[in-house]
Amino acid sequence: MIEVKDLRKGFGDVEVLKGITTTFQPGKTSLIIGQSGAGKTVFLKSLIGLHIPESGTISFDGRINTNFSIEEKMQWRQEIGMVFQGGALFDSQTVEENVMFPLKMFTKQSQAEMLERVNFVLDRVNLENSNDKLPAELSGGMQKRVAIARAIVMNPKYLFCDEPNSGLDPQTATVIDNLIQEITDEYKITTVINTHDMNSVMEIGENILFLKDGKKEWEGSSDEMFKTDNEAVVGFVYSSNLFKKVREAYLKETN
Repeated sequence: MIEVKDLRKGFGDVEVLKGITTTFQPGKTSLIIGQSGAGKTVFLKSLIGLHIPESGTISFDGRINTNFSIEEKMQWRQEIGMVFQGGALFDSQTVEENVMFPLKMFTKQSQAEMLERVNFVLDRVNLENSNDKLPAELSGGMQKRVAIARAIVMNPKYLFCDEPNSGLDPQTATVIDNLIQEITDEYKITTVINTHDMNSVMEIGENILFLKDGKKEWEGSSDEMFKTDNEAVVGFVYSSNLFKKVREAYLKETN
């Protein structure tokens, strides 16, 4: 579980995060949404330790990350998996080498042990027998699956995804969404996703955090989002005619 209390972060005279308080539960997919400039990226980078907040706390299962010793921080880093927006695969390395990279960096496992774990996670993301391929030989969706395999190879407690569906067609994006949700539920990972994809919000939004101007404007499930009368949420999420019609149909059916 990740607990955020009154988190504030700024750059110079500009305060970007203005007292955000929220909780991300294990085994659930939590999505961060909001307009450009709302503070989503700064918030995500603060969660993974790339930004140090001016005030407030971020606790990982009761441990405040800013209080970590060097040894505790190294251990915490091993508990985190990260899926970057562009995948961030090493172009000159094979799929196997990309996925094995965290194991080589953080563990003392033998080559045989590492290979066994790599093959396990590749099989889990439906990429068995892809070990020797280079990223350039893979489709965009397959590259994202390699990135997910690398993110979970250390069996993390916490998984962070930055726009995991960026650049993917809708069908492939759905495959990636379902894969992330399945892995989150299967391994009881605390998963936090930064996204602009409203299809993801509706499909896997077990917990949705809507940021506006650096503040938590609204929080709830995708079902609760259908029912909310919060004007900022309605204006942002249902700006397209498609989602507006879906919401109207949902409200008509449930009333």
